[in-house]
Amino acid sequence: MSDISVIARHAVTVLAGQLAVMAFGVTDTIVAGRFSADALAALSVASAVFVSVYVSLMGVLQALLPVWAEQHGRGETAAIGQSFRQSLYLAAAASVLGMGVLLFPEPLLRLTEVPDAMRESVRDYLIIVGWALPSALFFRLYTTLNQALGRPQLVTWIQVGALVLKVPLSIWFTFGGWGIAPQGAAGCAWATLLVDYAIAIAAVVLMRTQGFYRPLRLWQRLEAPDWPRLREFLRLGIPAGLAIGVEVTSFTLVALFVARQGTLSAASHQIAANLAAVCYMLPLSLGIAVSARASWWRGQGQELRAQQVAWLGVRLALACGIVLCAAMLLTRHWLPQVYTGDAAVMALTASLLLWVALYQVADNVQCVCIFVLRSWRVTLAPLLVYCTLLWGGGLGGGYWLAYINRATSADWQKIPTPFWVATSLSLAVVAIIFVFIVRRVFTAQRQDIRTPPGTPTAA
Repeated sequence: MSDISVIARHAVTVLAGQLAVMAFGVTDTIVAGRFSADALAALSVASAVFVSVYVSLMGVLQALLPVWAEQHGRGETAAIGQSFRQSLYLAAAASVLGMGVLLFPEPLLRLTEVPDAMRESVRDYLIIVGWALPSALFFRLYTTLNQALGRPQLVTWIQVGALVLKVPLSIWFTFGGWGIAPQGAAGCAWATLLVDYAIAIAAVVLMRTQGFYRPLRLWQRLEAPDWPRLREFLRLGIPAGLAIGVEVTSFTLVALFVARQGTLSAASHQIAANLAAVCYMLPLSLGIAVSARASWWRGQGQELRAQQVAWLGVRLALACGIVLCAAMLLTRHWLPQVYTGDAAVMALTASLLLWVALYQVADNVQCVCIFVLRSWRVTLAPLLVYCTLLWGGGLGGGYWLAYINRATSADWQKIPTPFWVATSLSLAVVAIIFVFIVRRVFTAQRQDIRTPPGTPTAA
């Protein structure tokens, strides 16, 4: 089977599951928006904090994908099982760290000046989803394992099934009924808690019963921590996790800065951010598929073939970005109507979606590039680029445009547009830099391949 066929099948399968997961957020946004604008605004802030914490920790675990894919390429099945068991220690430590933030959110809420009217609802939401974090991170490990092995189908089926459970639970807990009082945004959190533990249990059952996992010997006695291996995981995972954290928080933290502008801005930003996240699932799925395939070829010892797969992924990302941009431009006035009936919220959201559409090409390319770089163990440079451009240029630049720059119009200080403008420009620069880094890494590797160790070089 050709590389493009393998990548396409893998990416489409992952995309189906990722869209199901994204539908969790879409469901909560629609349900909260239909409940009240205040509930939607509280959800915007609370989900921004949770996603920032979860995605940063998830990134540390997701970074193990190329490790397991290379072992798969070398046929080291039992080693994958042992490595997976060691990764459980990593997930446990990440859970403790994340729960410490989510269960005690007050310092963060004060620091970001979340209005007092929202604070109680936001706090309740975060405490509930904080208890869901261990199950969510375990399922991420299971997902990464399946993606590394090129077998994401079981994950997708679980995610689709979870959506069937999530929708009625969110509606029930948010609006109340059948003995439960209406809980607003906190109702969405209770639904998330139940669904996350359900999918974690489903993953354990599949690992115990499916013959596909038997060669991995997953169910051996848990070994003591292998500190050299865990340090290797952390050297790869921490920069990768921080990079993903910076990327995601450059969007999610905007919700905290926008909260001071009031309910209209917070609600509009939540819808725009939710649609942007849905679009991001396409390059994310493509990046996962490209990383798994390229790493498999690296495990086979075919480095040049792996490079070809990586560039194929970048070209596909460019094409997909153009399609997403056109689709968003054509539908930006219609999409907000799915989320809310408030005319003011719909109008402001439509203006924000213009910027969401314009950065799709850059976002697709940079997303696939960073997955490629992780497959070649390049994690520090992308982190520095993200910190400088997404935090400094996007988040910091947006804050400067909105609240500091005296030349900014008074209207821009009341809406989230400055943050989206700054983020769009920053992502364009990030994409260009990442393509340059990939080219430089591959050129250096080809030079090493052509120059065997011990070959004399000119002085």
